[in-house]
Amino acid sequence: MVFSSPLFLFGFLPLILMAYYLAPRSIKNGVLLVFSLLFYAWGEVFYLGIMLVSIVSNYIFGLLIDKQFQKSKPAKIYLFFAVSINLLLLTTFKYANFINDNLNHLITTFGFDAITIEPIHLPLGISFFTFQAISYIVDVYRKQVVVQKNVFQLALYISLFPQLIAGPIVRYNQVADQIINRIHSLDLFASGVQRFIYGLAKKVLIANSLGEVADSIFSVSGNDLSMPLAWIGIIAYTLQIYFDFSGYSDMAIGLGKMFGFKFLENFNYPYIATSLGEFWRRWHISLSTWFRDYLYIPLGGNRVSKIKIYRNLILVFTLTGFWHGASWNFLVWGLFHGSFLMLENSGFKNSLNNLWKPFQHLYLLLVVIIGWVFFRSENLSDAIHYITVLFNPDTINSSALQYNQFVTNESIIALCFGLFLCTPIYQQFKKLLNKPNKPFAQAISIEVSHVLLLSSLLFLSLVKISASTYNPFIYFRF
Repeated sequence: MVFSSPLFLFGFLPLILMAYYLAPRSIKNGVLLVFSLLFYAWGEVFYLGIMLVSIVSNYIFGLLIDKQFQKSKPAKIYLFFAVSINLLLLTTFKYANFINDNLNHLITTFGFDAITIEPIHLPLGISFFTFQAISYIVDVYRKQVVVQKNVFQLALYISLFPQLIAGPIVRYNQVADQIINRIHSLDLFASGVQRFIYGLAKKVLIANSLGEVADSIFSVSGNDLSMPLAWIGIIAYTLQIYFDFSGYSDMAIGLGKMFGFKFLENFNYPYIATSLGEFWRRWHISLSTWFRDYLYIPLGGNRVSKIKIYRNLILVFTLTGFWHGASWNFLVWGLFHGSFLMLENSGFKNSLNNLWKPFQHLYLLLVVIIGWVFFRSENLSDAIHYITVLFNPDTINSSALQYNQFVTNESIIALCFGLFLCTPIYQQFKKLLNKPNKPFAQAISIEVSHVLLLSSLLFLSLVKISASTYNPFIYFRF
């Protein structure tokens, strides 16, 4: 069930809001927990069993770790087993097929029979709720949070439906107090509705429109792909993945507000960055800070020798790549980003800072866009072919395909809005309009305009949803 589906918008969401706000305060968490588990079980009930195993095991090990002295030997043993169980679940259901395929490729070269296993389906959102569970266990071990002794409250943290399937990755210390005692207000609810509508519009009106362009161009094979077509395809994908995922994050944050939760931001205009390091401080913030706090800093972070800093960066971004998917493409994408971060740490960043700002932006966009080719392509050979075409002027006029086969008026409009909304210009304009002490008539006209904008975005999004069957969520597969 996706947030932009009619089933969610006209069925699940009205039902849970009605049940939640009609329920007494004492059972609101129970209502949220039941609906969150139903939301997760909708795709396949078997996935719910995996979720429950995660909840119960992390609850038990959390209690066991809490009873020990900080960093004592028993605490370390319990931590090891707790993290191992989480990683075992993730490895089994996300990477088993990948490991088996590559192992078979190796052993069959030496004349051994291939190992046959049944295809294992990827449970939705397992990368997200596994990382949330690990952060809880590690923070309990570090004595940075109070252990949760109520299994139902821990279950709510791990399974809370707004951010369950595709993030943001919410730390336990960010919501522990909110689970027990959060404030509901009309202003917070209204703010959540507005944020949800903006996210829905970003996803449906921009990401989906550009996604159709990207998908059709990436499916072009051989000599039919020309340099201009390749650039149109990857620029469309660059905007699609941003508005798809940031749109989902907006909807998740908005839904959280509707139920009294305040989640941290997950994106901060990443495409305006001037270096790759800055890009990762702005892109998927909950993931980059997770790797920083639970892997990079424990390895020594920037406090060690240059060689070890490079080791840490490569290790972190190799795992970041594999976190996104069981494919060599994602590994190369992670290594690609890690290599440029090593370059920036080697002193290139100082030279970069001396360049004219537009050149700094151009450098960042070029690196990120080329990286997205690995992220989007089906395999490495397709990615290498695509990148070759991107920089091969001999192919400018080689395609017999017509551009109007791929680009429509709708996608051009989506591209223009996408390029504009990638920058904070609109937010600055909103701040200007919302300055205090405005004349009453002006304040009313601005408020009416805002309501009309939200109503129009919601209407157009619903029309698009009803008229199209194309409605993927890129990060669902992670």
